[in-house]
Amino acid sequence: MKLLIIRFSSIGDIILTTPVIRCVKEQLGAEVHFLLKKNFASVLSGNPYIDKKHLYDTADKSLIEVLKAEKFDQIIDLHKNIRSKRLIAALGVKASSFEKLNIQKWLMTSFKIDILPRIHIVDRYFKAVEKLKIINDQRGLDFFVKVEDETSVSKFLSDNGILPNSRYITIAIGSAQKTKVPPLELYSKIIQELDIPVILLGGPGDEFFGNQIKGNTPNKWVINAAGKFTLAESVACIKHSACLITPDTGLMHAGTAVGTPLIVIWGNTIPEFGMYPYFKPDQNLFFNQEVKGLSCRPCSKIGYKQCPKGHFRCMRDQNIPEIIKRVNFFVT
Repeated sequence: MKLLIIRFSSIGDIILTTPVIRCVKEQLGAEVHFLLKKNFASVLSGNPYIDKKHLYDTADKSLIEVLKAEKFDQIIDLHKNIRSKRLIAALGVKASSFEKLNIQKWLMTSFKIDILPRIHIVDRYFKAVEKLKIINDQRGLDFFVKVEDETSVSKFLSDNGILPNSRYITIAIGSAQKTKVPPLELYSKIIQELDIPVILLGGPGDEFFGNQIKGNTPNKWVINAAGKFTLAESVACIKHSACLITPDTGLMHAGTAVGTPLIVIWGNTIPEFGMYPYFKPDQNLFFNQEVKGLSCRPCSKIGYKQCPKGHFRCMRDQNIPEIIKRVNFFVT
């Protein structure tokens, strides 16, 4: 049996498909192909449960013909948008999908009417393979870090004074949606209360923000690695950290996959959307920190470039002493 799994983007969403990938491969013994956007290919690098990756690129007009030639028996659509539906129609292959809860999320963000089912998106993904008799093995998420990535990170840390086996924490400072990211003042206040080296992680676009945080905490040991690591290297760095402080972003799910304790700072989104850290049942090494009682929250299921109300209280009113308490819980 040959199956195609579709999830075009993004980092976190693709990581959240990995339990389905693994279970399909192990329980069906199927040939598993995965279709994703070209710039996210590294998320699944080294995944042993995938036989072949197909990379979506809007400039590539031959993709449909390439996929047709594979003669898939079934498609598992874990993206479920117009693009994936059109592709499935063009291939003429039977497909299964999951419930996206768009109406429920719209009611929650627009009118604060909460009829959201308390079910994680990973468990909703498994509904797409239910008829194949695939069951969740409860082994959590996958992200495969290579030895060379760990070696590269170890050298970088050593060059910056953090020797092997030294304790440090990581902080994810970036997101495509700015209303998911704590402001400079919040990160600075958190770091000022810490007595452990801090590694800032993010993409090339986050390097300036990382420099601002570092400049705002001159008396603390802060290393700005934003833009200096590949995704795999960032995950390797997280893997060996005492804990990860993170907003609702891709590195949160990567940290979950490698079993690092998390403090998740929620802004305009909420855990009830079903995309909180998905640990193994015997782990659950995370704390959700959020500002409750705001009439404007959640304002979006994804996020905005800036707070629609202008006050950004969902981030500015965070309980810093509680965040520090939770960091210390994981560090000690």
